[in-house]
Amino acid sequence: MGGQQCKEEKKPWRTINWGENTTVLQRVKAYRPQTEGQQLRVLLIGPLGAGKSSFINSVQSVLCGRPWAQALVGENNQSFTKKYTTYKVHQEDRRSFYPFVFNDTMGLQQQGGVLVEDIKLALKGHVKDGYTFNPESSLSEDSGFYNRSPTANDRVHVVVFVIPARRVFLPMECIMYKHDENTNTLQQYQNILHKVQVIRNEASDLGIPQVGIITKIDEIHHEINTDLQNTYKNLYLHMKMDMFSKDIGIPMNCIFPVKNYTSETVLDEKVDSLILNALENIINFGDDNINLRKSSERLVNF
Repeated sequence: MGGQQCKEEKKPWRTINWGENTTVLQRVKAYRPQTEGQQLRVLLIGPLGAGKSSFINSVQSVLCGRPWAQALVGENNQSFTKKYTTYKVHQEDRRSFYPFVFNDTMGLQQQGGVLVEDIKLALKGHVKDGYTFNPESSLSEDSGFYNRSPTANDRVHVVVFVIPARRVFLPMECIMYKHDENTNTLQQYQNILHKVQVIRNEASDLGIPQVGIITKIDEIHHEINTDLQNTYKNLYLHMKMDMFSKDIGIPMNCIFPVKNYTSETVLDEKVDSLILNALENIINFGDDNINLRKSSERLVNF
C-alpha cells in the first residue's frame, strides 16, 4: 500500500460518531421531500473501477441491514455499466422505496468511456432510463431515449464524483510517476479531471450541487486498513482529499472518504458510519437544491 511514510495525525481533523449509527440511520430513513411525490435524484460519475456501483450497493446494504448487490459490479478493465440505470433504494419492507434514487453511468475514460455531452443531457433530465451509452456518439433528440419534456423528478438534484483514493495524485507522486510505469495512470487521471471540470461547469450553471466521494481508502495506508477509525487521523488520506478538492474545485466539506462493501458477507459498523455520513450529506445537498428550485418557481409565478 502507498503512503506508508505518512503517520497518523494526533487528533481527527473531522468528527463523526463512529459506530453510533442509529440516529443518523433514523434521519436518513425519515427523509421526505417537502413536495408530495418529489424524488431526489443522485447522479454518480467517475472513472472505470471507481466504485460507483459498489457505493449504490453499499447504501442499500446499510439501509437494509444486510449485504446487497442490486447494481452489478465488474472486475475487469472494461466498464460494466453500459446503460443509464436508475436504482431505487428499497425500504425494509422490500415493497416500498425511499424518496431518493441513484443513477449509475458508464465510466469516464480516456477512450471508450461515457461522453460528456450525454452527462450534460442527463443533468437536465433528457436521458431516459435504459439508454445505452455510445462512446462514439451522444444521445440525439430523435432517439426514443431522449426525454423532450423532463419533469422535476427527471432532473438531477446532486452530482457525486467518485474516485479511488489511489487515483488521486499528490505533487510528489506526479513527479515520480512521470518516470515509471504509472505514467499512463497519471495521464488518465489528468484527462478525467478535464472532463470532470466540464461537467462541473455545466452542473454549476444549472445550480446543481456537487459532492466528491473517495473510495477504496483502505487500500492506500495500512493504518486505515487495520482500523477504519483512523480515517480522519491519517495524514496521507487528508493530503489526498485536499488535493482532490483543489483538482476539481469542490470544497473539502463536500468530499467524503468511504470504504464500499465488496467482498464482505456481514456488515461492519465503521464501514456503515462512513457510508451514512456521506449519504446524509448527499441527501441534504440535494434537498437544499430541490427546495431552492421550488422557492424560485414560486417567486417567478407570484
